[in-house]
Amino acid sequence: MVNINTVYTTVLYILNKEQRGYVTPAEFNSLATLVQEEIFDSYFPDGNQLNRQNQNNTQNDTEFFNMFKDTAYKTYPFEKIAPFAYDNTAGVLGWQLAIDGTIYKLGEIISTYNTTNPQYDSITQLASNSDYNKIIRSKLTAPTVQNPICTTSSGPNSTLLIKVSPQPNSLNINCLFKPVAPNWSFTVGTLGQYLYDSTNSINFELDTSEQTNLIIQILKYCGIIINDPQIIQTASIEAQEASANQKS
Repeated sequence: MVNINTVYTTVLYILNKEQRGYVTPAEFNSLATLVQEEIFDSYFPDGNQLNRQNQNNTQNDTEFFNMFKDTAYKTYPFEKIAPFAYDNTAGVLGWQLAIDGTIYKLGEIISTYNTTNPQYDSITQLASNSDYNKIIRSKLTAPTVQNPICTTSSGPNSTLLIKVSPQPNSLNINCLFKPVAPNWSFTVGTLGQYLYDSTNSINFELDTSEQTNLIIQILKYCGIIINDPQIIQTASIEAQEASANQKS
């Protein structure tokens, strides 16, 4: 993780060094959330590009220098086997996430049938809603406990809802979760100054190697807020150079 106070104080130091303005905690927290999401989203197209280098045998496979593995490593903390709970409420009738978090991508889906003998922990095929309805209605293609099928839809409050056929006893999915929004929390001092509150703050969930990238990208947006084109230009150039160095 990257300490949010380190990033915020560094951003303020750079902005104040030449008296170029100030970014409030509320503005910083909004930018921090935006930039963390942008960096997280970039892992996937970057990973695809680096994987093509692996396939072409042009990727460095030396330990600690394989960029594809480094990029994949950064997503590991967000990957977990998530339990889903069945909601039999009228109008719902589906499986919903049973833990806190926002799902970014669905991976392997496992339906467990423990009232059968033997028990089946079956990999479940994900299908579109139209294909799902066609398959479960056909006698020739009807899913079984060995080969179940599922589809996704929007549940209450726009939550993810999963329907599975045949109905399993439990459902677990390997999910990739979005990082939690960072937050620089504070108390107000006797002079009206903002004092860092480490207890209630939330650090960036990205890998520590992203600290410089976070600072540069946040500075780029700070330049927009305080209307300073030079900060935008400088931060953008540094961001492009950092990205080029990683991919070269």
